[in-house]
Amino acid sequence: MNPIAKRIAAVSIGLALAACANAAGDNTASVKAAVEKKFPQRPVASVRATPVKGVYEVVFAPKQVVYTDAKVSHIFVGDLVDLTTRTSLTEARIKELSRTDFASLPLDKAIKEVRGNGARKVAVFSDPDCPFCKKLERDTIAKLDNVTVYTFLMPLAQLHPDAARKSALIWCAADPVKAWKDWMLDGKLPQGEAQCVNPLAEIAALSEKLDVSATPSMVFESGELVSGAIEAADFDAKLNEKPAAKPVAKQ
Repeated sequence: MNPIAKRIAAVSIGLALAACANAAGDNTASVKAAVEKKFPQRPVASVRATPVKGVYEVVFAPKQVVYTDAKVSHIFVGDLVDLTTRTSLTEARIKELSRTDFASLPLDKAIKEVRGNGARKVAVFSDPDCPFCKKLERDTIAKLDNVTVYTFLMPLAQLHPDAARKSALIWCAADPVKAWKDWMLDGKLPQGEAQCVNPLAEIAALSEKLDVSATPSMVFESGELVSGAIEAADFDAKLNEKPAAKPVAKQ
C-alpha cells in the first residue's frame, strides 16, 4: 500500500471512530482524564479536538501522537490526513512538537565553525564514528557557505564503543574545529590524550531533553529538528527558514 493510501486508510478509521463517538462539544478535559486513567504509566502531554468531530488528538510525552474517541473506547495510531490539501495533520503536529528554541541551546558546549559570513546558524548532534555523520560533513556541510555550524559531540556508546574517547580527544585539541574536520574528512585523530574537562555528559542530557536519539540530527534556527544526512540543497533551504515571529504583547 502506498503512503497516500495508508494515510487515507487512517482517515477512514478516524471517521469510523467519529461516527460512534459522543456527539457533544469539546470534551478535552474528560478525554484527558479517561486516557490518564487507562494509561497511568504514560504521561499525557496534551489532548485536543481534531477537525474530525468526535475524534481527539492525544500526545503522550514527549511527542507520540495517537487518536481516540470521546469515550476513550478506541485508540488508533496512524496519520490523520486532510484530503482537501493531501497533507498529514499528524506529521505537521509532530513537527510542531519537535520545535526547539535555537537561542536556548547551550552553544558554548559545541564546536563552533564559521563559514563565510556565518550569518545562518545550525546545531548538529554528531557521533565521530557515525558513517551518516561523516557523509553529512563530506557531502553537505563542506559545501555550505555563510553559515555557523555548532557541533554537539554525541557519541552513541552502544553502537560505537570508541566514540566517546574520540569525542574527548577532538574537544580537547588545541583547535577543535580542525581536529573535527581532520577526523571526519580525513580519518586523522589528534595525538596524545584528552587532558581537559569535556561537555559530553551535558550534551547527553540535552539530547535526552530534546528527544534526539539518532545522529546526525540538526536543529535549525527555525526551531525545526531534522534527523539524517539530508542533501545539501535541502539543508541550505532549511538554513534560510526563520523562526515564526512571536506575537507582540498588547499594551
